[in-house]
Formats: sequence, C-alpha cells, structure tokens
Amino acid sequence: MTILALLGLPVAAAALLALLPGYRAGAAGNIAASGLTFCVAIAVALGERTADALFFVDDLNAYLILLTAFAGFTTSLYSAGYLGHEQRHRQLAPWQIRFYHAMFQAFMATMLLALTANNIGLMWVAVEGATLTTALMVSLYRTKPAIEAAWKYFILCGVGIALALFGTILVYLAAQTAQFHGIEAMAWTELQLRAPRFDGAILDIAFVFLLIGYGTKAGLVPLHAWLPDAHAEGPTPISAVLSGLLLNVALYALLRFKMLLGANPQALATGPLMIALGLLSLLVAGAALYRRRDVKKLFSYSSIEHMGIVTLAFGIGGPVANFAGLLHMAMHALTKSAIFFAVGSLAQSRGSQEIRALSGAVARHPAIGWGLVVAVLAIAGLPPFGIFAAEFMLVTAAVEHMPWLAAAIVVGLLLAFGGLIRHLQSIAFAPAPEGAKDLRVAPPLPLYLHLALVLAAGLYLPPPLVGWLRQIAGMLG
Repeated sequence: MTILALLGLPVAAAALLALLPGYRAGAAGNIAASGLTFCVAIAVALGERTADALFFVDDLNAYLILLTAFAGFTTSLYSAGYLGHEQRHRQLAPWQIRFYHAMFQAFMATMLLALTANNIGLMWVAVEGATLTTALMVSLYRTKPAIEAAWKYFILCGVGIALALFGTILVYLAAQTAQFHGIEAMAWTELQLRAPRFDGAILDIAFVFLLIGYGTKAGLVPLHAWLPDAHAEGPTPISAVLSGLLLNVALYALLRFKMLLGANPQALATGPLMIALGLLSLLVAGAALYRRRDVKKLFSYSSIEHMGIVTLAFGIGGPVANFAGLLHMAMHALTKSAIFFAVGSLAQSRGSQEIRALSGAVARHPAIGWGLVVAVLAIAGLPPFGIFAAEFMLVTAAVEHMPWLAAAIVVGLLLAFGGLIRHLQSIAFAPAPEGAKDLRVAPPLPLYLHLALVLAAGLYLPPPLVGWLRQIAGMLG
C-alpha cells in the first residue's frame, strides 16, 4: 500500500493542479503534495523490503526514493517563490504556472516509478515519461531558445532511450537461455537470482546499448550535448531537479543492469567501460568550465563532471568505491540543487543569467551570495563538506587498485576546481556592473537546509546511515 501511495499521490496531484486556478492555490497544492510524498517515502525507506510482480523495495532504491522525495519537496518550496516572482513580472502567464505545477508532480511520479518498478520494461517506460515531462517544462517560457533546447533534449534523449530499449530487449533474450519466460523474466528480483545462467555474450551486447542509452540520460560525455541547453533555458527549479534527481535515476537503471552482468561469470567486466566514460566526462567537463558565460550552463557542466565521478566510483567497484559513489550521489544532488536555488534567485534579481551580469553578489545580496559561495566550495570538493569525503574515498580506492587512474582523477578534480573558483570570484566578489539594478528577491530557505545537510555529512555520518550504505555497497558487488 505504501508504494501505491508513493506513486498515487503525485499522479493525483498532477491531475488536480492542472485544473486548480490561481498561483497561490497551485503553489500550496504543489508543496502539500510534495510534502506528503516525502512523508510516504520515509515510511517506505523505514518499512519492510517487499516485492511483487510490478513493484519492489530494497536498500538501493529505498535510499534513492528518500533522496528523490526530499529534494522534490524542497524544490517545490523554492518553486513557490520563484514562480511568484515570474508572475509578478509577467514572465509567465497563469496557465503556464498551472502547467508547471502539474508537470512537476508528473515528473516526480515518473522518477519514483522508475525507482520502484520491479520490471525492466516498466522502468524504461518511466524513464521515458520523465523525459517527456521535463522536455515540456524546459520549453515553458516558449521562447525560441527554450523551444530549441527542448527539441534538442527530446531528440537526443529519445535516441538514447531507444537504444536503452534495445538493450532491455536483449536482456530479456539472454534470459531465455535459462528457460525463463513471461513477466517473471522481466522482474529484477527474479533476474538477479537467475543471472548466472543467462547467455553471457548477449548480456555483453545488451550492456553496451544500455550504457549508451542510459548514459545519455545521465549526461555522460560524449552523450551530454542536451544537458547544458536544457539547464540554461528551462525554469531554474527544473535545473535543480534535472541535475539533482533525473541524472541519478538514469544512473540507477544502469547500476541495476551492471549487477546482472556482475552475477554472470561469462559476461564481460563492466568496470573498464564505466571507468572510461566516467574519466572522459570528468576531464572534458572540467576543461569546459573555463569558457562558460551563462551561469546555468556553467553548473550544468559541473553536473556532467560529477556524474563522471560517480560513474568512475561504480566502475572501480568494491566496498570503498561503491560507498563513495552512493554518498556522492546524495551529496551532489543536495549541493547542486542548492547552487541552482542561489543562482536562480540572483538571475531573477538582475534579469540575466550572464556571469558578468551577476557580479557583486555578496555585496548586493549577502544572504544569497554567501550561500552560493559556500555551495560552490562544497561542490568543488573542499573539506569539511560531504563531497570531499566521497571524493577522498574514491581516490583512496583508486590508489589501491589502479594508481594511474588515481592520478588522472586528481588532475580532473583540480581542473574542475580551478574553473569553478575562477567564476565564483567573478560572481561573488567582483564589483557589480555599472548601472545594475537589483530586484528584490527573498533568500531561498531550501538553500540553507541543503547546505546544512551537506556540511553535517562531511563532519559526521550517523552509524545507521553508514551501515545502510555499506549494505548497499555490498549489493553492488
């Protein structure tokens, strides 16, 4: 019943919010629905691990369900103030705000469905649904660049998800060699048990298609071209959930298939492929940070960098690297959404997303400016924040298994650090442009909540959480 409530709440809220008139009622409904969904997610995470033909809960997806619902709730809080400002300044019409609220809940429903689906086909449908809902929200402003970005996102991710579908079909075909048919041959719980008897050669081919397909959704280089434009042209709250949540869901799907190949002695080792894409993403995105002019594109490349780091961690594998990857997924989701909360408010204040137009943030908007400074230092991997702990564990694991890879990771991290600090100095501490006029914007409270959690994780991880992450790391192999 809890899984049905988890999925049913955002679906019902999407239908209701599509009809609910008025900005205030829509914002309150969006917050209430997201808050209730978060409460149900807590019950799911703390409850029994169950499975049936279509849905299941284990430690891996329970962890991501809780993270997704929490970030969705805080983003709905931020959306209320963000959309209120857009309405007051006539950037969005009432129907567009109503449409946003409905699509936000639909997006949450598709991500939660992808995480809870005990069926490889149903999970694929859910990820495709997330693509459709976010493509519609990216084009919300109906400007030419926004529509172009939405089409680019839809076409590239559409091709990627089609390749993932072919890989999914091949996994089902590989299961036939174990006399495994029907809906059971598509259930994760059954596939994991019988994976050692699958055709290893077919699994190998399937994983290549799945890596390209879901890797496109995760924003891995060279499959990342849709991500910077989608972030830059869509509403800022959507940038927060795209970076913080959707990329994690795509990577989750890839991890599930990696577990199948890991259980099959005839299948290839997936680690080298994931390490190659992860390292390429880290290095390319780190270098790309230096030449960005749009602040949201800047942090979209940071998201590509961090998805590369997480993919590297799971590619290396083992208890330490897997633990680092799991912790990094949560820390990146919380920190990157906090960054978008800050830059969204600054961009609204100045009426521009250009980095040079945002100069003087600390002097003009101390609460937001200093929040952004702390968030960027956290995402750059400085102690004592949680991302530093995750990256330290990753480098430690790499030194133990592949010293040359550890050196390459450190080079990529330093490269990205330099790019982020260079732009942070310009945004936070350079003098404001002459004649710059600041509109009043309220400091987003979710910004500080996220930063407090990231700082707390860097200073102290509660033993129950450590035990939970260790158990999930063991599941991943």
